[in-house]
Amino acid sequence: METYAMRRSGIVNALLNTFFILLSLVIIAPFILIVAVSLTDERALTTYGYSFIPTQFSSLAYEYLLQTPMVILRAYGNTAFITVVGTLLSILLTSIIGYTISRRDYSFRSWVTIYVFIPMMFSGGLVPFYILMTQYLHLKNSLWAIILPGLLSPFYVLIMKGFMGKIPFEIIESAKMDGAGEWRIFFRIILPLSTPALATLGLFIAFNYWNEWFNALLFIDEDRRVPLQLLLVRIMNTLDFLRNNSEYIQGLGLDMSQFPNESVRMALVVMVAGPMMFVFPFFQKYFVQGMTVGSLKG
Repeated sequence: METYAMRRSGIVNALLNTFFILLSLVIIAPFILIVAVSLTDERALTTYGYSFIPTQFSSLAYEYLLQTPMVILRAYGNTAFITVVGTLLSILLTSIIGYTISRRDYSFRSWVTIYVFIPMMFSGGLVPFYILMTQYLHLKNSLWAIILPGLLSPFYVLIMKGFMGKIPFEIIESAKMDGAGEWRIFFRIILPLSTPALATLGLFIAFNYWNEWFNALLFIDEDRRVPLQLLLVRIMNTLDFLRNNSEYIQGLGLDMSQFPNESVRMALVVMVAGPMMFVFPFFQKYFVQGMTVGSLKG
């Protein structure tokens, strides 16, 4: 009987492992295809279509993009600054507010929770938002115009509240009896115990900042402050213009038939998405632990 149960358990584990291996391949396959297309000659793409193995290897797409490396590097620097500073400040504010409304001895926790929840249902609108950022805060052509709008998410605050609400209140009471103040309790006890939640939400927040382009489109006009995603949008729009208006640029001596249109697009995706793919493994342990963070308590 025991042998049968072990054999059955082994079969089930083998099936589960096979399923998740196939699922992982399905998830990874599109990015592998993007990398392959970015390294394929444009004429080969036109003739043979997309392939997981380049039919005719070519690095021309990356050569085109790296002809002005300082533009790419400056955009990377802007995006890195926005992501790092925005993520750290956002985690700090989110954890402070989440901890405050998770404390059962806080008299106004219900009212503050409702106040935090309301922005999830209603928005002031794009026009007031633009006027606030440009006319009152004077953040036009400033990287803070991209950082500030994403500093606080009501959804993330409620998730943090649900996680911190599970920390035994007796720990806080014991620390108070030992003479610890509120800030010391928060930084020395609560934050270390909330590492899985902080890492999980930090990863989501970092992805949001890294992929942010709409606010940059609204508020950034100076080339030296353009983040990576907005640069990608501008390059894509330029490629579309050149492709759809080739008859107007023939007099400039440009041969659009030789331009690596599709491979450049894929190379842009690789250059933009690549760094975040290398960051994720460092947070994987905490990300797995924090998958149950979303369970909220009232």
